Formats: sequence, C-alpha cells, structure tokens
Amino acid sequence: MIQVIAVQSKKQLKQFIMLPFRLYRNDSCWVAPLIGEQKKFFDPRHNPFYEHSEAQLFVAVENDRVVGRISAHTNTEHNKEHNDNCGFFGFFESEDRMDVARALFDQAYRWNRERGRDTLRGPLNFTVNDEAGLLIDGFETSPYVMMTHNPPYYQNLYESNGMVKAMDMYAYYSDHKVIPERVDRAAQLIQKRYGHQIRHLDKHNLKRDIETVFEIYTKAWEYNWGYVPMTKAEFDHTVQMLLPLVDPQLVLIAEVDGKPAGFSLAMPNYNEVLKVMKGRINPVTIIKALLAKRRITSARVVTMGVIREYQNRGIDTLFYYHSYKYGLPKGYYKAEFSWVLENNTRMMQVAEMLGATPYKTYRIYDQAIV
Repeated sequence: MIQVIAVQSKKQLKQFIMLPFRLYRNDSCWVAPLIGEQKKFFDPRHNPFYEHSEAQLFVAVENDRVVGRISAHTNTEHNKEHNDNCGFFGFFESEDRMDVARALFDQAYRWNRERGRDTLRGPLNFTVNDEAGLLIDGFETSPYVMMTHNPPYYQNLYESNGMVKAMDMYAYYSDHKVIPERVDRAAQLIQKRYGHQIRHLDKHNLKRDIETVFEIYTKAWEYNWGYVPMTKAEFDHTVQMLLPLVDPQLVLIAEVDGKPAGFSLAMPNYNEVLKVMKGRINPVTIIKALLAKRRITSARVVTMGVIREYQNRGIDTLFYYHSYKYGLPKGYYKAEFSWVLENNTRMMQVAEMLGATPYKTYRIYDQAIV
C-alpha cells in the first residue's frame, strides 16, 4: 500500500532529496544537484520564498521504500500579480507507476484545495524564476545549468492524471565557433542606426549595476505569461548565489540615451562541472570540478529582457552578438537560449535568425480544482 507522508524530519528530507539519485542512476543525461545546496533550498532560514508563501514536501512510501515525491505550495506573489487563485506543485519524481503518480498528484490537489485554490499548476520548483516545466521533448542531451531533466514516461503520468497543457517553453541550441555572419551583419546595421550602448557588469560599481538590473527586470518581464516579480529579498538572494558563478563580460546592460533599456545574462554551463561531482563535495570531487571548470565549452543565455518602450529596436540582437563576442574567446562555442515562451514569437524569430534551433520543449500543466 502506498502512503504519502508529509516531510517533517531531517531523515524524511534526506529521503526526498536522495530519491532522484536512485531513479536516474542509469540516465547518463541527468545532472545531480549538490546535496548541500538542496538542503539549503528547502530550509526557510535560507530561502526567501518562504517569507511570502507556504510549501509542504511529500514522499510516497511503499513497504518502507520511497517510490515518489512532490511538493505542494502556494505563491502569494503570483496570485497578487495575476489576480489568480492558483496553487502549485513541483519537484515531482516517481517510478514508472500510475498508482504512485496518482497518489502524489492527489495529495498536491487536496493540499491546495484545503487552502481554497481553484487551479493546480506545475511543475514549478518553486516559482517561474526557479526551475520550471516538464521536459517533453529533447531527452537525448543533458540539461544546461538551472534547467530540468526527466524521463519520457513522466508526460504520460501527468496527462493520465488530469493535467492539461497551460504553456510550452522552448530551449534553442546554437553551435558556432565564430560569430555567425548574419549576426555580425545585423548587429552592425542596428548599431549604426540606433547607437545603443551595450556594456557589461562593472565590478567597480557593482551595487549600482545590480540596482539597475533589478529596475530593468521589474519592467521588462511584466507582460510575460506567468511572470512573477521577485521580491527584493529573493532578488538579493539570487544575486548572492549567482555572482560567484557569472562572468561579468556576459552580464550585459543596454542603455538608450543614458537610460536603462534592457538586460541579458549568459552563464557558463556549470552543469558540465556538476556532472562530475555527482552531488557531493569532497576532496576528490573538488579536484574534478576544478578540472571540469577549465574545460567548459557551453553557456546558457539565462534571461534577456527589453523594457517595452525600447523593444523592436534590435537590442535583443545586440545582446546575442555581444554574448558571442565575449563568450567565444573563452571557449563557449555551444550555447542554449532558454527558455522562450511559445507565444513569444518575436524572441523565437530572433533566435532562429541567429542560427539557433529549438531542441527541447518544456511544459507547464494546469488542473482545475473543484
């Protein structure tokens, strides 16, 4: 008999975190998260998500063996931003068993119904600003940093349990050892016509630039489906986590007549490093990580946005151009642009014009709560 148990102890949290290590042990594409970082993420003392919303982790147990897991959580910031009444789920993992999946989804459904929600949405780990979406296409390669991976059978588990598509998101792949000619040509024409200023993060004026990025972020994404502005605490927390990992030359700020107009963040694909660490930090994995870091060949354009009044002026193309310009000399000749909402036709056209091709699809699901 399957029991779905609320995670309340350190032992149960460890079971929750370690389940994927068993489920993916034969999946060469899976990238293990650092176990210590996972523990911090689920600790309200370290994750500012808990300052405004509530979350409960669950494990599915059969004969003292963990066979699945899920989170059920609220997101008061989402409902406030969109005037919605959504509840959420995330961190779903399960053996290829319909009874396990049903028990987990039923638990997330009940938990959110008890809180008066009318829709169950996910997977979101915990928010759209974290890892989001179920991989439904493109299982043959490892995910890039901060992107998800799961087995193909999950789609059937979701949809057989009443989940329906809410939105698809695409990842685009590019493999160029020199700046594509069309990108170079387009960038030169745009620069000549508009004279936009594109600069990278200034380490000597870090506080100023971080405040500028936050200003752009709160304006540039506000019309996107599912967008939820980070609280200042969440933004500061994200900056604190990412700052040691980013390359300042790949953090780009666009200015028009001296005013902030857009922002782009590309990151070295640290999943190439995490893959050799296998979730653990010890003397051996640290040495492996240092060696792997020197050999990183890929980067992910994590986020890119242009304030509405400055859109359609080619700033996004300039961001791609400068990402190539500064990334290629560092050896980052493979790149992923992700994710792009299926209704963001402008960004899809730009990505394809730049020679990138869609190669992975992620899906957010909804289920009505009655």
